[in-house]
Amino acid sequence: MNFISIIQEDKVLSAAAKVAQEKGIKAYLIGGYVRDLILKRNSKDMDIVCEGPGIDFAKQVAKTLSDKIKVNYFENFGTAQFIYSGMDYEFVGARKESYSRDSRNPIVEAGSIEDDQNRRDFTINALAISLNESDLGEVIDPFNGLVDLEKKIIRTPLDPDITFSDDPLRMLRAIRFSAQLNFEIDLITLQSIHKNAHRIDIITQERIHTEINKIILSDIPSIGFKLLFNSGILKLIFPEMIALHGVEDIGGKSHKDNFYNTLQVLDNVARVSDKLWLRWAAILHDIAKPQTKKWDEQIGWTFHNHEVIGSKMVPRIF
Repeated sequence: MNFISIIQEDKVLSAAAKVAQEKGIKAYLIGGYVRDLILKRNSKDMDIVCEGPGIDFAKQVAKTLSDKIKVNYFENFGTAQFIYSGMDYEFVGARKESYSRDSRNPIVEAGSIEDDQNRRDFTINALAISLNESDLGEVIDPFNGLVDLEKKIIRTPLDPDITFSDDPLRMLRAIRFSAQLNFEIDLITLQSIHKNAHRIDIITQERIHTEINKIILSDIPSIGFKLLFNSGILKLIFPEMIALHGVEDIGGKSHKDNFYNTLQVLDNVARVSDKLWLRWAAILHDIAKPQTKKWDEQIGWTFHNHEVIGSKMVPRIF
């Protein structure tokens, strides 16, 4: 598999290949764009990694294209970015990372393309396309990511216990990609998510809800929520939704499982609307049923005023 034509047709990639050759720097297109290119999915951004300072490389590429391009750079992270013809291009130097137990913020050192691929979250996101003259357009795939794409599998490049313990947000990302791509999480990776679910407590709420929203916006959101439920993560980040689960029976009279009913409503809404807040309304429409559930000898189970109490719960949940 070779993508020379992709590089030749894209002015920024062509410029990056030219700068890499002139400066004797190794550079690669890497990550999500490569994955989506192979899956024939649209992408709005490209990540380019080089063996050397990413900011300097970005500035040289931009200058090759035009003096009018504004390069945004972030010294603390060693990254740079600019927009060209509607596409967002991000640049970073290849790096290797190490973590402490109480933070997902890594200690970063300069590294090689191999180091950079080792630190990627999943095999399908560790794919790279060479921008170097010697192997221009060839796919660099050290973890059989192409096979995993073909088999529709999500798997970590290295030991998943290390991957998820180092950065627990990756557990949510695994579930999110499963929902977005309709891929299976491989058994060892899934077992590791169960094992490391408690590590989610070091992730900020902002990062968590970003991933949750992406799951909600997937074509079949219930896929992600069932994985969140079964992994034990949902009870840690959204206990109000967990409380919906279960059925109680008295004298042969039972109520529906409000958790799975909520997921069905969510999927139904997702089929007709891509509006995030309408989908959230589906998730929250029965959220107070556990608090309002009562048994009435005459009529069975009741949930009176659950919509009123539920509306009062929303601000706190959000």
